[in-house]
Amino acid sequence: MGDLSTLSSNLLYAAFFIYLIATFFFGGTIRDKGKGKSRVAGNIGITITIIGFLTQLGYFITRWIASQHAPVSNLFEYTTFFGMMLIFAFIILYFIYRVDLLGLFALPIALLIIAFASMFPTEISPLVPSLQSHWLYIHVTTASLGQGILSVSFVAGLVFLIRQVDQTKRSKHTSWLEFVIYVLFATIAFIMVTSIFGAMEYEAKFQAPVNGQQVEVTYGVPAIAGPADGEVISEGAMGPLFEAPAWMRGQDAAKKLNTFLWSLFGGLVIYGLVRLILRKRVAAAIQPLLKKLNPELVDEVSYRAVAIGFPVFTLGAIIFASIWAQQAWDRFWGWDPKEVWALITFFFYAAYLHLRLSRGWHGLRSAWLAVGGFGIIMFNLIAVNLVISGLHSYA
Repeated sequence: MGDLSTLSSNLLYAAFFIYLIATFFFGGTIRDKGKGKSRVAGNIGITITIIGFLTQLGYFITRWIASQHAPVSNLFEYTTFFGMMLIFAFIILYFIYRVDLLGLFALPIALLIIAFASMFPTEISPLVPSLQSHWLYIHVTTASLGQGILSVSFVAGLVFLIRQVDQTKRSKHTSWLEFVIYVLFATIAFIMVTSIFGAMEYEAKFQAPVNGQQVEVTYGVPAIAGPADGEVISEGAMGPLFEAPAWMRGQDAAKKLNTFLWSLFGGLVIYGLVRLILRKRVAAAIQPLLKKLNPELVDEVSYRAVAIGFPVFTLGAIIFASIWAQQAWDRFWGWDPKEVWALITFFFYAAYLHLRLSRGWHGLRSAWLAVGGFGIIMFNLIAVNLVISGLHSYA
């Protein structure tokens, strides 16, 4: 099993770099003046993307064999599967609409998600009793597939906004668009910071009171915000710039706040450097590269992704989840944080389809809804899993 586990990890790394190569080929479709040359670059890009997807599928299968259960039981496994489903959804929609430039944005988003997964423990571990059910792979894989398809709607919506928002003057649209780009940079900063200090094996230990007892809290990155009333016990470790609020006395609450602050500051640094190099808003610098893109087609891709992804997500995250909840906890619904945010996601995309089909919300308004929907999906993935405790905290 050890050899299979190693092979599984190697296949995931290989898929990551294959997706990276495919991104460069999709990028080649921007500057090619000849339509034939652009088509060749796009064909090479999608071919390499399919090879990467098959490689990641190999990772999924070998890890399943090694662990003896569907590899979607923890945050590392689920997040890598989510990234794979985003790629799968992009491939399907690519062959329907043939929008080459969509790959230039879809693949980096998937790469960010897969890189984010590497921040969690990667070891194979036995299933906890509550997950020992065939509903694990029925519910989780279907919900993840739905979210992957819905995420393509975000990619298309973001491309549409960069293409269509007037960048000649500052407005609420340009400001919000830059904020979305900054959030992506903050995600990159999170991955970079945790990877760098992880490679350095940095560790800072604090002694802090939690629920009336002194506990040891270990930081993996230097402390900007230390635990409330905490004391550094590691020799040579940097002391915190300030303490977390007194109400954040959970064992990991201050540590999560610290990592969040590193992500925010790191994102500001990256965004500031990019702005300094470009000497203009990031979206304004990208916009001229998208001039040959058909905005109506991209808008249609965004809508179609929701039209396909919404019923799939509903089936997996609401219906299958309720059936499993009835079997596992003897109730269909219990207002657990994960259930609540799945319901919020359901209502949001139901409202999207209603506004699109009944009220004629096309173009910018539809694109902003697609971006907001992805924000809800990521909040469900990150905040609900890492910050808000509940029955799904292990997932």
